[in-house]
Amino acid sequence: MDEPRYGGRVSFRRRLLDTLRAMEPVLEEPGVLVVGSQVPNLLEPGAAATLVVSQDVDFAIPVSCHSPIKTALRKVRGLQPSRDEPSVWVPDDRDLLEVNFIGVDPDLNDAADARVLQDPELPLLVFGALSLIFPGEPLEVEGLKIPLPRPAGLVLEKLVTDRSGEKGNRDLLVALALLPNMTDSGFEELLVAYAKLRPELRYVVRSNLTILSLMGPSLGMPDPRPERGRVAALLRRFEACEKEAL
Repeated sequence: MDEPRYGGRVSFRRRLLDTLRAMEPVLEEPGVLVVGSQVPNLLEPGAAATLVVSQDVDFAIPVSCHSPIKTALRKVRGLQPSRDEPSVWVPDDRDLLEVNFIGVDPDLNDAADARVLQDPELPLLVFGALSLIFPGEPLEVEGLKIPLPRPAGLVLEKLVTDRSGEKGNRDLLVALALLPNMTDSGFEELLVAYAKLRPELRYVVRSNLTILSLMGPSLGMPDPRPERGRVAALLRRFEACEKEAL
């Protein structure tokens, strides 16, 4: 049976996959990753996309690939750069989602740092926290190969970012949605990366986990209440890392 074009969760899945297909010339460039709140949607069985929390999808762009990305974008159809913010591409119609381009620079290796890559065609906000993210196994859905990060790095990137309000809560719930996808080796990877952070940033991570353990349900996102045991266990592991560092 064909998926309906509008209404319900299936429609959002269709819009997400069609957006990624439209951006396929960019996805084929080495180092590009789909990050942000759509990753848990894509990791659901069959990329079910049941967590409709935003109407956009984030692409992490290595600054070393900036020029080839601009060339690839000229092949994209169905989206175009926003007049107000050319790092945001907007769809020609409601069949697609917005696409946000954000920069990754391994030389910007402090998670609290950020800078702007100035460019008239594709300016990028470059975030140090994205240096915590590393490529994982690409996901194949309906013949489309989607480059995704390893969950551990994306979890830590969400937890180390000091945001408040609705955006901050959404980031924490995205991290929560990723935890069930992590293996034992993934948790070890998360702990190793956490231990390398500055003490101030490790404190932010633990504070955000504490906030997450107290949060109630939010529309379109996983209910954090049944996962409080998982969150508490992760917090204990981070606290044990602190004791080992003393």
